[in-house]
Amino acid sequence: MKGCLFIHGFTGAPYEVEPLAEHIKNTTDWLVRVPTLPGHGVTLSLKGHTYKDWVEHAESELVALMQEVDEVYIVGFSMGGIIASYLAANYHVSKLVLLSAAAYYVNPKQLAVDIREMMMDLFKGNLIENELFTRYKKKIMQTPIQATFQFQKLVKTMRPYLKQLSMPVLIIQGECDGIVPLKSAHYLYKTIPSKEKQLTLLPCAKHLVCHSEDYEELQTVVEKFLHTSNEGSMLVDSNSRC
Repeated sequence: MKGCLFIHGFTGAPYEVEPLAEHIKNTTDWLVRVPTLPGHGVTLSLKGHTYKDWVEHAESELVALMQEVDEVYIVGFSMGGIIASYLAANYHVSKLVLLSAAAYYVNPKQLAVDIREMMMDLFKGNLIENELFTRYKKKIMQTPIQATFQFQKLVKTMRPYLKQLSMPVLIIQGECDGIVPLKSAHYLYKTIPSKEKQLTLLPCAKHLVCHSEDYEELQTVVEKFLHTSNEGSMLVDSNSRC
């Protein structure tokens, strides 16, 4: 039997990857696990937690899953992608999917576009309806500065493990992501030494790729990657723009 472990992002929760996790759960007989990292969830309680807590929890979930199945895949979103890479470098993981993986973070150009859209909604009196504003206002208010430092420390500490990844790897990145810049995906593709790796860029997607208008394409690409064997490196780009 196969198992698939999903790891959400910093200040996030399972909902970030829920559409994809539910799809895999409903269309296969695999064991699907979507844990909540310490201090995370719908209501954040990050104070006092370190990046080691997050990594150790994800690691314990992987070990438990490996005891139940014969083959394991990991899907990591944002910070979860960096944690997933560390786990894949240290355990026998058959395939790795990195969604908006935060090898680098904050895209100033796209962030400026998002802020401009928020300002326009503010002047129109529609700011409360701006999904990006409502989502990140809550996160900013509930995130201690020390937790942000722990996130940065995690990325710095775990990034070297990317050079140890030899299993098939799928990298997916939204081109309109204001949190993780496009250069992060290209860095991952360039740094990961696996001979079986694929980079797919989603032209309309922001950071939450599993909740973007490009989700159907993401689902198709991930499904094909997990169900078939890859043959060498492949770069998949899109010329269309939203």
